[in-house]
Amino acid sequence: MINQAVEKQVRSIVYDLNNCANEYGFKTEGWRLKAVTTTEKAELEKKYYPTISLKVVPEALTELLRAVNEKLVKSSSDYEKDRDTEDKGNRNFEYLVAFNPERVR
Repeated sequence: MINQAVEKQVRSIVYDLNNCANEYGFKTEGWRLKAVTTTEKAELEKKYYPTISLKVVPEALTELLRAVNEKLVKSSSDYEKDRDTEDKGNRNFEYLVAFNPERVR
């Protein structure tokens, strides 16, 4: 079960993703989510625009990522889950970054 703090954060993130997608003229299903390190975050921000990033406590990252993906899937039937987010390995992820791969700078 998802705790209330994470649920509130999920609602806030999904709201921001919907607003940003509307503002820049693409559909919500265009977003891709990745758990990344600080360097990967900087690379994604240089390559794509707009991006939305959120610094997350590592213990909550997996739960937050899963919950946001579920909300986006519910809002779009043809949302495609990004496989890179499943590769956790031994890396120290600090951020959750949302970007649209079709909107390159």
